[in-house]
Amino acid sequence: ANATKPPTTMSSGSGVIISPDGYIVTNNHVVENATRLEISLDNNKRYTAKVIGTDPTTDLALLKIDAEGLPFVRFGDSDKTKIGEWVLAVGNPFDLNSTVTAGIISAKARNIRILDNNLAIEAFLQTDAVVNPGNSGGALVNLAGELIGVWYCAESIVRCKYFKC
Repeated sequence: ANATKPPTTMSSGSGVIISPDGYIVTNNHVVENATRLEISLDNNKRYTAKVIGTDPTTDLALLKIDAEGLPFVRFGDSDKTKIGEWVLAVGNPFDLNSTVTAGIISAKARNIRILDNNLAIEAFLQTDAVVNPGNSGGALVNLAGELIGVWYCAESIVRCKYFKC
């Protein structure tokens, strides 16, 4: 019998390097059900990533690539953000390389029930920075360049509280 091979599905998202030795944070929904994760950096170097851990209740995932001396983003304190504060959204929408948009924090501690899990923890930052498909898992940084959130690309909402950025 001629068995047909199921079609290969590919998707893309963004991530944030959080240590010089290759730890990367992204959204759980970006990596869940993946059989292979390929990371492409701004310098076009490619790495195969290993999933270190996931948390569907916060929609976050931690990945690791085999690399040293990487530039990384330092953590800020999302609790110290103020409504009206300028922020930058960094990601790779539509498979484009390193897109940055600016906006302000519109609201804090949003609970909008977008995570489909009874145990989900939601305390989102809301911003008017422009995001597009592929931004999920990307960085939201303050003007000091500190990570204050990780994009959940839905209605310009950013997930952060889990990291106590």
